[in-house]
Amino acid sequence: MKFDKTTAQAIDHHFIVSFKRKEHSVYMKQPSPALAPLLRSDAQGDLLAYLLLQPERESTLSEIARQIDAQLTTVHREVDRLVTSGLLTERRIGTARLIRANVEDRLYLPMRSLLEATYGPKVVLESVLAGHPDVESAFTFGSWGARYSGKQGASPNDLDVLIVGTLSRRDTYPLAQQVEDLLQMEVNAEKVDATQWIDGTDAFVAGLKSRPLVQLKLEMDLK
Repeated sequence: MKFDKTTAQAIDHHFIVSFKRKEHSVYMKQPSPALAPLLRSDAQGDLLAYLLLQPERESTLSEIARQIDAQLTTVHREVDRLVTSGLLTERRIGTARLIRANVEDRLYLPMRSLLEATYGPKVVLESVLAGHPDVESAFTFGSWGARYSGKQGASPNDLDVLIVGTLSRRDTYPLAQQVEDLLQMEVNAEKVDATQWIDGTDAFVAGLKSRPLVQLKLEMDLK
């Protein structure tokens, strides 16, 4: 079957547009979060964990975006949805929106349980370790770090933590136990000093640096 030039151009245009749409959908569609496939994105998981696991905390949109390393527009969109649904509340001071968890919402407790088992470790570790004078930096690794980094697999049953600083091994255990009690998850804590970490020649450190690592937001992070 032969087509005239106009028909052929129309067919070519149709296939080019169809291909571009498919190509756009392939590259723009975000994969489901490896930690919690029920959620829309890791940003949503981080935001919910940050607010629902710290219900006493009231934060501005900018503070939330900075803490979870997300675009302000993304935080704005997610917060609007969650305030409308009732899971979050807000109050305004001038132009500032102060956001916090709504502990009275019927979904608060089940969502909190889900988040404790998924995105919670990062929030809890940061709250326990931030400001500690002997902790210069800290990371999660192992299965939880891999899932948070997007590597698909089974849900983590424990949490591996690396503490960098002058904290003694004896003092590491109470901190790990505190996190374990809060999350109801086994916590395995390792520690190295800052020189070992920066140098990177130690076999244990070199092995860690070759695997997925999630750096925690502390007040005195190594750059």
